[in-house]
Amino acid sequence: MSGRDLTPQGEDDEYAGFARGRSRRMRVTAWVAIVSLILVGGGSTVFALLFG
Repeated sequence: MSGRDLTPQGEDDEYAGFARGRSRRMRVTAWVAIVSLILVGGGSTVFALLFG
């Protein structure tokens, strides 16, 4: 996704950097959430197997 997709037509030059930064932050946040859900789910499964 490029900066052009997220900004109004007349404001491409001014806000293109912000759109790229926002897109990058959204991807990082999504990956952190996915990894943490996997780790927490795996951890709870291990505890359930150990302490049954």
